[in-house]
Amino acid sequence: MGGGTSGDAGGGARGEQVRLVPYGDGDLWLLRRYNSPEMTEHLGGPETEEKLLARHQRYLDLAVGGMFRVVLAGSGETVGSIGFWEHEWRGGTVWETGWAVLPEFQRRGLAVRAARAVAEAARDAGRHRYLHAFPKVDHAASNGVCRRAGFTLLGPVEFEYPKGNPITSNDWRLDLTDGRPDGTPDAQDA
Repeated sequence: MGGGTSGDAGGGARGEQVRLVPYGDGDLWLLRRYNSPEMTEHLGGPETEEKLLARHQRYLDLAVGGMFRVVLAGSGETVGSIGFWEHEWRGGTVWETGWAVLPEFQRRGLAVRAARAVAEAARDAGRHRYLHAFPKVDHAASNGVCRRAGFTLLGPVEFEYPKGNPITSNDWRLDLTDGRPDGTPDAQDA
């Protein structure tokens, strides 16, 4: 995965650059910061400490894909997290992504930059042609990130997240080949 991926232009007036830093053992604090009713409103609500510890371990153990802290390139200040992982979808395997930005850093275009940077990381990892995001249909901010980061809206889909909690999400898809003739991943990818 390397030492980090830079995000570039677009998505905010400040023009702030972001870097993706691999998620590490000392990053549990970030999951705890997200574990508030406001930050988990679209994700089923806050988790117990036991579930947070299990999520932290899953992030550390992710063998295919990657989880990252999103940091400001200039200051190194952590503003959120983002990742990509394999997801079985419509008879094939695709990359899925998800992110969170701390409240004090929202509305600055940083999630858009992070989404573009994680798309580059997924593209570099190869394996799959598409990167999908599945924000709830009523989560305007995350749907806006998808749109501004260049994803294509495929439409609403039904999910359970967390397990036992039915939700309707939008299926956003980004073609990682982007017209590149030099590495079209599996043609069967959804």
